[in-house]
Amino acid sequence: MLLVLALYLPGSPRQQSTTGATGTVAIGGPFTLVDSKGVTVTDADLKGRYSLVFFGFTRCPDICPLVLQVVTQALELAGPAADKVQPVFISVDPERDSPEVLGAYIANFHPRFVALTGTVDQVRVATQSYRVYAAKAPLKDSEGKDTGDYTVSHTGYVYLMDRDGGYLAHFQKEATAEEIARRLGQLAP
Repeated sequence: MLLVLALYLPGSPRQQSTTGATGTVAIGGPFTLVDSKGVTVTDADLKGRYSLVFFGFTRCPDICPLVLQVVTQALELAGPAADKVQPVFISVDPERDSPEVLGAYIANFHPRFVALTGTVDQVRVATQSYRVYAAKAPLKDSEGKDTGDYTVSHTGYVYLMDRDGGYLAHFQKEATAEEIARRLGQLAP
């Protein structure tokens, strides 16, 4: 019993590993990508405004379009508070998500969304900056054979970034438009 208690006392290895280090985790950082018109966009272009950043891909059958729709609704619900927020969609599938494909896809969501892609290496830099997991996963047919196609498993957070590109908060994929809009309403003018 003393051994079990010792695992949860201050300074014990178990408590340290579950509480983590003090300070903040660096989320966000430098990237250079292109938008749906082929124009280069960097992290510096987002500075001066708050941003809502979501990583996904256009062939995603469920989570990505739902999250983008929730963000769209949140921006509408937030009213004037949304004017200081730039919504950003960054593709984790640069091989299939060309600027043209992104443009057609993002047109289904809030008109101020900026959709970004780049080379595999450029997208990797962006995902690493935001601590986003993204990996191809082969699709199988009903018999378990590889179809030659793939999906992309990825982190499903929407990141709220401050005017300097620093991390403020994140919303899980289950967040409601009302929750996001409420948080946007709390942003400094």
